[in-house]
Amino acid sequence: MVPSIGTVGDSFDNALAEAVNALTKTELIRGPGQGPWHTVEDVELAILGWVHWRNNERLHGDLDDGPPVEFEAACAAQQTDQELVGIQ
Repeated sequence: MVPSIGTVGDSFDNALAEAVNALTKTELIRGPGQGPWHTVEDVELAILGWVHWRNNERLHGDLDDGPPVEFEAACAAQQTDQELVGIQ
């Protein structure tokens, strides 16, 4: 067997991916009221639903208890209201 990630600090450092995988396992796979998982397809569909919820619907404390999709829309609206500055 070989490790799935390299050493810390090199180009094979997958810290972000490992953190997301750990979060998925904690909140979804092993979370309360989840499962039982009978097939790989059951897990795949549950992950798709969890990712959609996490990116669009969950309330985030750092975003004034709003969902990320609303925060992104507000940022996009602010950017379109500003005049773009060109390089001369």
